[in-house]
Amino acid sequence: RMDQALLLVLNELPEQGLWLAALSGSCHQCLYQVLAFIPPSDKSLRKPGTATVPVDTQHPLTLLLNSSVGHGELCKIQYHFGEFGNYSLVVKTLSTSTKAVSCDLVINEAPINSYLPILFAFLVYTGVLAVLIVGRLFLRIDPVRNWVYKKLNPRETDRLINSEFGSPSTTDSVSSDPSPRLWSTTSRQRLRSLDTFRGLSLIIMVFVNYGGGKYWFFKHESWNGKLHFHPLCSPSRFVFIMGTSISLSLSSMLTWGSSKKKVLGKILWRSFLLILLGIIVVNPNYCLGPLSWDNLRIPGVLQRLGFTYLVVAALELLFTRPGAEGGTMETLCPALQDLLPFWPQWIFILMLEVVWLCLTFLLPVPGCPRGYLGPGGIGDFGNYPNCTGGAAGYIDRLLLGEKHIYQHPSPSVIYQTMMPYDPEGILGTINSIFMAFLGLQAGKIILFYKDQHKQIMSRFMIWSIGMGIISAILTKCSKEEGFIPVNKNLWSVSYVTTTCCFAFVLLLLIYYLVDVKRLWSGAPFFYPGMNSILVYIGHEVFENYFPFKWKMEDSQSHAEHLTQNLTATTLWVITSYFLYRRRIFWKI
Repeated sequence: RMDQALLLVLNELPEQGLWLAALSGSCHQCLYQVLAFIPPSDKSLRKPGTATVPVDTQHPLTLLLNSSVGHGELCKIQYHFGEFGNYSLVVKTLSTSTKAVSCDLVINEAPINSYLPILFAFLVYTGVLAVLIVGRLFLRIDPVRNWVYKKLNPRETDRLINSEFGSPSTTDSVSSDPSPRLWSTTSRQRLRSLDTFRGLSLIIMVFVNYGGGKYWFFKHESWNGKLHFHPLCSPSRFVFIMGTSISLSLSSMLTWGSSKKKVLGKILWRSFLLILLGIIVVNPNYCLGPLSWDNLRIPGVLQRLGFTYLVVAALELLFTRPGAEGGTMETLCPALQDLLPFWPQWIFILMLEVVWLCLTFLLPVPGCPRGYLGPGGIGDFGNYPNCTGGAAGYIDRLLLGEKHIYQHPSPSVIYQTMMPYDPEGILGTINSIFMAFLGLQAGKIILFYKDQHKQIMSRFMIWSIGMGIISAILTKCSKEEGFIPVNKNLWSVSYVTTTCCFAFVLLLLIYYLVDVKRLWSGAPFFYPGMNSILVYIGHEVFENYFPFKWKMEDSQSHAEHLTQNLTATTLWVITSYFLYRRRIFWKI
């Protein structure tokens, strides 16, 4: 199968059987898992005892061979098997006098290179990008541009050719090209970089939700550990940029004269819709019959976004003061003018973090040690099998019920956890509020230092460095040994500070390229960023329908899965582009 190799164990020892056990390199403090028993060899037939087992190829494995006689350890081998490889492990006696045993690993059939489809896909998309760039450069040549306009709109050929610059005027271009004048010298009210950032996060989320070609590194880490491709971009990045958008949108609405009561009503309505849509999206079995409350999942991505939006937007609305965003208020320290006027907000957020810390490390959980942050299952040497997530899992099971949370969490594969656990649970929402609030600070920086690009980018970098330092302290720069490890399932504080560290850098780069230097229009990510709710809900609802999914000839092929997932993702980008051209936006 995919992500597996075949291992044939040959036991040439005549008097003792063997127990083969394995331990994954990604499983921290785990118990060895027995794979097979290999009988002793048959002396009369001179035939070794054999056993064939599939082994995992995603992570390095440690193989342990124990004798069935005396339970002694015969050998231990560390090896990273290759996908679809065929291997033999030969166990034999080197010398009859010393009874020394050798364990030799032999490659019978070389594994395939399962990463070639990624390289091929990269080359294809790079080629398409190169063609588009070359085409754009050609369109800057007046004769080529006029010829193209002539073919696309013959009725206006004379006007285009005779116009002052040989191209449509701003007024006339509305009918031929509904896209905004990106490169004009007039100021734009909407920052294109924010929609680009949001669209980038969304498209990566869609790709990974569709399967990511079934590659392990496009999935979440089983528990603690490094941030893979998907968690670095979404939904954490989505939460961050949502906070940034809150700051800008509320400022705009209040500037245009909307009352706080009216704005609060919009906040409540939007939060309600997000939560309602989230419950519908994460319970897709409505196609198979009536929904049953008995197993309805309550938490989810949109639910968390909705509640996070409610708290952060209400907090910003409550403490927003006239003149603050324009930088006109006097402060004791001008360098902190985007922070000091909002000290009540910081006190509230810090109080929430104190609540998270107290519940996480002080709440007594039946059968589990205080402050437990592990995955349960076979982790921690199997001492706490039913303690998955510690206080976070306990609170969800207590308040929501075991059947109303996610039943197949990511540690269930590596750590073999049996308890349901929801990565979008109640306790983690506190830290998602913290993340959105940090995104809110990015929005305040943009408002306070409007058109001061160096100030905005330098402050983004300062925030990134600050978040990185906090992460280094909390994690001790290690995967497992820190005070609070980076953990996406728990949405730990260190996970928030680490992802925000990268978010500030990514926002800085996109802001510089798109809004400062205007070297990049933000395409194609800008278009789904303008229709993020529609694309997210649409990709969830139509996930199993053609043309987003079809029956594969070989379901064990990374190439076929990658082709299908990239096709589905590309279709949503194209859909969002045409919706943008038609001025169709779904806002809630």
